[in-house]
Amino acid sequence: MSETWRTSLQVRVIGSIFLASAVVMFILGMALISVVTSRLVDSKLDIANSEIDRARVTVEQQIDATAATSTLQVRITSARASLTQRTSQSDIAAVYEPVLLVDNPDGTVISAPEGYRIPEKLRRFVSEDQVSYQFANVSRTDGSTYNALVIGTPTDTDIPDLQVYLVMSMESDESTLALLRGLLSAAGVVVVVLLVGIAWLATQQVTAPVRSASRIAQRLAAGHLRERMAVDGEDEMARLAISFNDMAEKLSSQIHQLEEYGDLQRQFTSDVSHELRTPLTTVRMAADMIASDPDSLEPHTRRASGLMIRELDRFEELLTDLLEISRHDAGVADLSEARIDVRSCITSAWEQTEHLATKLEVDVRFAIPEEPVLITGDSRRIERVLRNLIANAIDHSEGNPIDVVLAENENAVAITVTDHGVGLKPGQEELAFNRFWRADASRRRHSGGTGLGLAIAREDVILHGGQLDAAGTIGVGSQFRVLLPREPQQTILQSPLELEAPAAEAPTEEAPTT
Repeated sequence: MSETWRTSLQVRVIGSIFLASAVVMFILGMALISVVTSRLVDSKLDIANSEIDRARVTVEQQIDATAATSTLQVRITSARASLTQRTSQSDIAAVYEPVLLVDNPDGTVISAPEGYRIPEKLRRFVSEDQVSYQFANVSRTDGSTYNALVIGTPTDTDIPDLQVYLVMSMESDESTLALLRGLLSAAGVVVVVLLVGIAWLATQQVTAPVRSASRIAQRLAAGHLRERMAVDGEDEMARLAISFNDMAEKLSSQIHQLEEYGDLQRQFTSDVSHELRTPLTTVRMAADMIASDPDSLEPHTRRASGLMIRELDRFEELLTDLLEISRHDAGVADLSEARIDVRSCITSAWEQTEHLATKLEVDVRFAIPEEPVLITGDSRRIERVLRNLIANAIDHSEGNPIDVVLAENENAVAITVTDHGVGLKPGQEELAFNRFWRADASRRRHSGGTGLGLAIAREDVILHGGQLDAAGTIGVGSQFRVLLPREPQQTILQSPLELEAPAAEAPTEEAPTT
C-alpha cells in the first residue's frame, strides 16, 4: 500500500480527499449532534421545572387534606396517587413518574412507591431547600434500567423533610439522537463516497494522459520510435499530447540521423582501414627492400630507412587497432571460447612487454597463485588486455616498481596492475578509457601505443561479461583492475580484489645521529 501511495498521484489525491471529507463530516456530525442534544436537554429541563412546581403544590394540598392520624406511608402514598391522577389527565401523563420520599432522623427512608431509590447526592441538595436535578440510571420494577432526568423539590407540609421527585425518562430522546446519528452517519458515508467518486473521475481525466505519456516515453526510450500519444479534443491535455508527439518526432529524427552518422563513421573507419592495407603492404615491401642492404646506403639514408620502418610498424599497429575497434562498434566482435589458465595469459603478456621494462629499468613484481586459475574465455583478447595494461603501467611508472596481482573466488577472477608513477587526477578514471585520450599530451609513449589500447581492452573485458576500471592518486600512482567471470556473461557476485588507488607513503623519521 505504501508503494502505491508513493508512486500513484491519483491514489494520493483520492486518499487526501477521502481523509479530508471524512474528518469534515465527522466534525460537522459531532457539532450537529451536540447542538441537538443540548436542545433536547434544555427542552426536557424546561418541562421538568414547570412540572415540579405543579407537583409540589398538588402534594402539599393533598397532604394538608389528609388526616394527621393516618400513617406516614399512607399519607405519602395517597398524595402520590392524587398526583398521578392529576397528571394522568394532562398532556404529559407518560412523561414522568412521581416519587415522594421522607428522610427520617434515624437514617431510614420512606418512599412512595416503596423501595424506590433516589440518588443520595440529589437528596442531599433537595434537603438543603434547593430545587435540583440529576441525570441518572433508574431501575424499573422488572430489574431493567434506563436513563432519566430526576428533578426534586422540598415541600412545606406538616411532614418534615418530605421531598417530591419527578423521574422523566430520556429513552425517547435517546432514540431521537440514535436516529439522528444513524442518519448523519449514512449521509456522511454517502457524501464521502460521492466526493471520492467525483475525485476519481476528475483525476482520471488528468492522470490517464499522464500515464499514457509515461508509458509511451518508456517505449520510446526502449527503441520504439514510432510510439505517439492519442490526441483527443482541444483542451490542455490535447495540447500536451500534441507537444509530446512533436518532441517525439524530433527526437526520432535526431536519433535516426545519429544512427546513420554513427554507421557511416564506423563504415568509414572500417573501409579506410581496409583500403590502407594495400598501399601499406606495398610501402612495407619497399621499406624492407631498402633496409635489406643497409651497408650500401649513405648514413643519412640509413637513418631515414630506420625511421620509416619504425613508423610503418606503428602505422600497422594503428590499423590493426582501428579494425578491432570498428568490429566492436559494429557489434560483430565475438569470443573464441576455450578453457584457459589465466596465469598463462599473464606470462604471455609479460613476455611481450619485458623488453620495455628492461629498457626503462622498471621492476615488475608478480603475485600469482601456484595452482591453475581456470576460466572460460578468449585467451587472445585477455592476453591483449593484460599486455596493454602492463605496457601502460611501464609507460607511466616513472621508473618505480609495478605490481601485478591475480586472485580468484568461486565465480570470478581479478587481476590488478598497480604502478607508482604519475597517477590520475580526480575524474580521469573514466577518461583513461576514451579513445586517443592522454592525460599529458606532451608526454612521450615509450611503448609506442596508438591511444586505442585501453579502449579496446575495456571492450574485450565487457565482451566476456566483466569490467575494467581504474583508480589513481595524482603523483602517487594508479591501479587498473580486470574483473572476469568464470563463465562468459555470468553474474559476478563479489570481486576477489578491491579497486584501491595507491596511497602516499608516510614519511619516515631519520634516527638521530650521535
